[in-house]
Amino acid sequence: MTETTQAAAFAFTPENMERAKQLIARYPEGRQASAVLPLLDVAQRQNDNWVPDAAIRYIADMLDMPYIRVMEVATFYTMINLEPVGQFHLQLCRTTPCWLRGCGDLRQVIKDKLGIGHGETTADGKFSMLEVECLGACVNAPVVQINDDFYEDLDSASFEKVLDALAAGERPAHGSVTGRQTSAPATGLTTLTDGAGAPDVA
Repeated sequence: MTETTQAAAFAFTPENMERAKQLIARYPEGRQASAVLPLLDVAQRQNDNWVPDAAIRYIADMLDMPYIRVMEVATFYTMINLEPVGQFHLQLCRTTPCWLRGCGDLRQVIKDKLGIGHGETTADGKFSMLEVECLGACVNAPVVQINDDFYEDLDSASFEKVLDALAAGERPAHGSVTGRQTSAPATGLTTLTDGAGAPDVA
């Protein structure tokens, strides 16, 4: 992080302050520090998808926590961005199922189309990319999380279409790009295919 990216101060908007109070109230008296991750998320959404140092200090004061404790949480989770990211932040899963199913090809698409690699942002600020560990959608590998949305069952061609749509100002449908229903077999249903459903239980 450079000094030019850091604001001198941070404060929640009135709406986000109400949200913060609601989040803190979920925890018993004396356990308010448990709200640290949700508050970091609120700060990130308020600040163009990244958390400045001033926000970490602000949250530490709000929760009566040492600054370093909040920083420990912020640096542990890859979902918290401590530097500016693109309008579309790509998180490319590289854990074993995604790797075996072609995440390397998706990484190459990002390099060829956008000219960026891990931790980099395009010159126009539209796209950034981070390689991450398991996104928890292994059965629909390979998976890329773009902002809050998962794009699943990708290959090079379908991923290019997603990136082209985003670049054109469109919002492509998220989920499985092959039309797979949740985590059903990629080849279609193999059981309960007669439409009768599960048997009645007496």
